Amino acid sequence: MKRTKEFFDKDKFAKYVGLEIVEFGYGYAKIRLKVEKKHLNGVDIAHGGAIFTLADFAFAVASNSYDDITALSINASISYIKAVKENSVLIAQAKEVSKNKRLAVYNIDITNENGELVATFCGNVYIKR
Repeated sequence: MKRTKEFFDKDKFAKYVGLEIVEFGYGYAKIRLKVEKKHLNGVDIAHGGAIFTLADFAFAVASNSYDDITALSINASISYIKAVKENSVLIAQAKEVSKNKRLAVYNIDITNENGELVATFCGNVYIKR
């Protein structure tokens, strides 16, 4: 998993957005984001794109956690459940649902600092060899 950590530590966009890898293991990742002013949309709640980016990064880390950076997203969808305000802390937890030689499926739950579900994300990857 060392290679996975080194790879994602170099992700410039994740750093710019403020994403932090809390922990990860095989088929699993936990990522944190503190919602700042730059993450807000026109009605002063977290932009859907910021929440999607958090979930997508957790998806990427979990799906590439086997130290073989070969998983490429082929589909992702998200459902937003609860609005998020500035200074909230969001946690995305990605969990592998299924995996074979070529395809894998991940579910990602995004919760706030109170443990309330904010959004759910599902993603599929193609594993190239």
